[in-house]
Amino acid sequence: MKIDIILAGVGGQGILSIATVLGAAVLRENLNLKQAETHGMSQRGGAVVSHLRISSDTVASDLIPEGAADLILSVEPMEALRYLPYLSDNGYVVTNTTPFVNIPDYPAPEQVLAAVNALPRVVALNADEIAKAAGNSRTSNIVMLGAAAPFLQLDFTTLEEGVRSIFARKGDAIVDLNLRALHAGHEFAKNSIRL
Repeated sequence: MKIDIILAGVGGQGILSIATVLGAAVLRENLNLKQAETHGMSQRGGAVVSHLRISSDTVASDLIPEGAADLILSVEPMEALRYLPYLSDNGYVVTNTTPFVNIPDYPAPEQVLAAVNALPRVVALNADEIAKAAGNSRTSNIVMLGAAAPFLQLDFTTLEEGVRSIFARKGDAIVDLNLRALHAGHEFAKNSIRL
């Protein structure tokens, strides 16, 4: 088993929480993980990217070469497009459709979404709306993790356990809220995967 994942977004959108939940799930499955993160000006909405390499074998490098990522998981649509050079020929893009307009020359959102939807293997969802319907729009990052679950080669129950372990200190209500978000994203992806 081997999967290379690019997590992309903007500071404050929860990329590092996604990586932490994934890390907890990977450890529960006794797999190897290497991770490299770049934190942009996260307090000012700068780009944040994380390379995650998961394998049943030893992982030698934490950086994913261009053309090798099995999955780009992005919580912002333009950030998904920024990292397309890393995507393998058979890779999937899972992205939020809600733009985070943090620069003055941000392209028209409809152009960004048209480019995303033109990709051959994409799951594009309005994670903010799904999170709000699940109980709280602040869980949109966990909705995105749920939407990526079909491509992770991990048992879904280990993702649930990852959520429980990461959010346990915040109380049962927060754990339940994030589990609902995880399930909502997963259901969306299962119903919309383009093969």
